[in-house]
Amino acid sequence: MKKIVFSLLVMTCFAFSDNEEPKVTTYSYGHNGMEYVARNKNGTVIISTFNSKITIRQEIATKIYEMYLDKKLETEKKITVYGDEADVTGKCIIRKKDNLTTVDFYYESVQWCSGHKEIFQKNIK
Repeated sequence: MKKIVFSLLVMTCFAFSDNEEPKVTTYSYGHNGMEYVARNKNGTVIISTFNSKITIRQEIATKIYEMYLDKKLETEKKITVYGDEADVTGKCIIRKKDNLTTVDFYYESVQWCSGHKEIFQKNIK
């Protein structure tokens, strides 16, 4: 009897499991702003994000600053920032003037841990 109940449970799980591919959607509006300002021995570094998702923008900005300190960023190169809630792919633009450095990070896609992927698409009118 136990084997029959167990078999029915397993078959039910497989019958109702969601075997679809992760959902991919687009978004047109994200948060733009200065997220992180830090002073180090070389001057001031400002991390700005564009087209970001509001819930992860601070964490991603902090990780971008850590990557900048580790010299893992290059301007106009596509990078992936690995966060706790989502992995973000985008491009950085690094500009320096005297003691001020700005790192602008433009979100291109967000891969959430749930499997859902969001791709930024400019709203064309």
